[in-house]
Order: sequence, then C-alpha cells, then structure tokens
Amino acid sequence: MYVKNRMNTNVITIKEDDSISKAFRLMMESGYSQLPVVKDGKLIGLVTEKLLTEVSPSKATSLSVYEINYLLSKTKVKDIMLTNLYTVSPDMLIEEAAVLLRSNDIGSLPVVAEDNTLLGILTRTDIFDAFLEFLGANDKGTRISLEVKDELGTLADISNIIKEYGINIQHVSNYHVENGQSEIIIRLNTTDVDDLLNSLKEKGYNILSVIKKN
Repeated sequence: MYVKNRMNTNVITIKEDDSISKAFRLMMESGYSQLPVVKDGKLIGLVTEKLLTEVSPSKATSLSVYEINYLLSKTKVKDIMLTNLYTVSPDMLIEEAAVLLRSNDIGSLPVVAEDNTLLGILTRTDIFDAFLEFLGANDKGTRISLEVKDELGTLADISNIIKEYGINIQHVSNYHVENGQSEIIIRLNTTDVDDLLNSLKEKGYNILSVIKKN
C-alpha cells in the first residue's frame, strides 16, 4: 500500500499573509491541528495548533479581548510557520511514512509532487486505518493465533493444510516471541473452521486463540 492510497486530498490550506486568527478559525471549524501553508499551489510551510497557542497571549495577560483580537489579526502566518518540513511523495510505501512519523514524533506529513505542489496530507489516523486494514481487524471470518517454531517452511505447511479445506487466507501476520518461537496470526474468510482446527492440532501446532466474527 502506498501513501497515495491513504492520503487525504481534500486539504484545508492557508496562505502566508493570512492572519493567525484566521488559522485559529479554520482549525476550529475543520477539527485539524495542522494547516499546510501554500503559495501558488506549492507547499511553503506548516502552521500547527501548538504554534498558535505559543504565540497567543496567555489567560494571565492584562490585555483586553479587543486588544488580543487585534494582535491575532495583525500577526501573519508567515511570521510563525514552520518551514523545515518532513514531506512524502504519493508513491512512498505507507510503512515508510509510518516510520517517518514515529521517529520524528510528528502528527502529519504533507504529500507533495516533485515540484513541491501540495497533493494531500497523511495523518496518524490515516496510518492507523491502513494498519487496521493490513491486519484485517474489521473483517468477518476467523482469526487464528498459532505458536510455531520460527523455521523455514512453517508458514507454507500451515497454508497447505488450510488449502485442503478450500478456505481462503485473507491476512497473515508474524510476531517473533522468544526462544526460536513465533506467533502467527491468520485471518480466514469463514467461521466454519472446526475440522481445520483439528487438523492443525493433529499436525502438532499449538493454537493459542480462535476468534470468530460474523
């Protein structure tokens, strides 16, 4: 899966000469915590909720509401926006984008073309949704967890047993445990798996859990 398969293309943007009061309003109306700053369709910066909070007068200020509103309307986005940004291309793998988000502790990644034209934005929520899809968390069928030896041919052997019953494998995940053991999570497209489970047990596979979802 690629960034372009998950990015949001309906992006709310702001201009560098817009006021931070407008940025506040756009964030409140949209529910977003970051706004890309664009000029002629190209990404030039990013303004975040954290930045806006930092430049806004505190509740302890002696300024009146009118003075605060005046200051917010006169301060421009270009005066506070971030310009050293992490960006991704639409053809980047989703897992690579996830590593970039996590390793830099950021909430979103603008998606840009080679000429820096803004194409979309990828958020943490988009990443979470992608990995839920990878794992088949919302799929109907059966989730089987098996403890197996971490050795060559194990997954192929399990797949062949499942194939004998004409059952389709929808998702497979593998987690290394310890002492040369792994936990394999297999999601199947049916809940009629009793005979299959018996066969797996007869072959010596340790079944840790079985969850059926209609």
